[in-house]
Amino acid sequence: MAGKAPLCAFFLLLLSTSAAAIRPARSVAATARRAALENGLGRTPQMGWNSWNHFHCKINEEIIREIADAMVDNGLAKLGYEYINIDDCWAAYDRDSQGNLAANASTFPSGIPALANYVHGKGLKLGIYGDAGSRTCSKLMPGSLGYEDKDAKTFASWGVDYLKYDNCNNQGISPQLRYNTMSKALLNSGRNIFFSLCEWGVDDPGTWAGGVGNSWRTTGDIKDTWASMTAIADKNDKWASYAGPGGWNDPDMLEVGNGGMTTEEYRSHFSIWALVKAPLLIGCDIRSMSKETKEILSNENVIAVNQDELGVQGHKVQQDGDQEVWAGPLSGGKIAIVLWNRGSTKASITASWSSIGLNASTVADAHDLWTDGVISSVQGELNETVDSHACKMYVVTPK
Repeated sequence: MAGKAPLCAFFLLLLSTSAAAIRPARSVAATARRAALENGLGRTPQMGWNSWNHFHCKINEEIIREIADAMVDNGLAKLGYEYINIDDCWAAYDRDSQGNLAANASTFPSGIPALANYVHGKGLKLGIYGDAGSRTCSKLMPGSLGYEDKDAKTFASWGVDYLKYDNCNNQGISPQLRYNTMSKALLNSGRNIFFSLCEWGVDDPGTWAGGVGNSWRTTGDIKDTWASMTAIADKNDKWASYAGPGGWNDPDMLEVGNGGMTTEEYRSHFSIWALVKAPLLIGCDIRSMSKETKEILSNENVIAVNQDELGVQGHKVQQDGDQEVWAGPLSGGKIAIVLWNRGSTKASITASWSSIGLNASTVADAHDLWTDGVISSVQGELNETVDSHACKMYVVTPK
């Protein structure tokens, strides 16, 4: 990441600790670009639900309404999950006679404005999907290339609150140009709409998307497997210095509850996504989720790390083979730590104070965010035994 200012120039002074030592440096240019997006949204990473990981194209307005109902009824809405996002396949194959996008009459017969009203009536927000090319990735919907102003005004008139904007069939046109065009169109639409760039990280959006969108994909699509989730976590990690309030790195949506990983693997998935300030967009069917899935998605301690007002993305600070330590500073001089065992057997993992930005002499309490227990008066390091493909997550508070 050439062109970064010296690390020390960007540290916050955290009282009584040197926790800023684990905060990645930020490029001055990246900070300026991020500040330039003046829609006031995304001060913390977005939280909500998206249809793609579980339903793919098999969506309709009844499912979306029932998901909105479930988000409220099961208590997730109160925890901050506010966006109900419809992914690809919601629209008619062709534009109407005036060149406008239209909902698929067989699956969304009431239209998007009526659905937005329903979702808003639940105290939630509606998200929709578009594409920065000629057709969407399913090829079942028109893309917005060349129609950005028209489509942005259409979304605004419908009451849409969020746009996920994909990158298929893009005609080889620069992503900076295509995404910038839609960004300006949204800002001129008359409605504040969260702009989620789904550019897949192909053109290093962390280096330019801060002034264009509120989040940007840093990777390809996640799959509901341990191998996919861990690989994506690593790919996203390199861009940690570019995230912050108003603009977030996006390693793709959560797979928690879709059945391809174990409970411990899903707990690791959720812990790392929270620590790295990734969007927490649920990807399972919350109408019928298991007790274990709900417990993971509802962990208020872990969600609080993700939503911390300091807005610094945590990152990998130690690695010894398959045993890793990820950490990041929080407001109030606290530090979040994940001890992550990516190996096939139980292992001991030690987070040294020097790695997480504390003096060796510092005494701290460590709050276990999954058991709610507290390890009192720890000094110099935190050592725990962690099961295979599992993690332990703590908030360390220096005394």
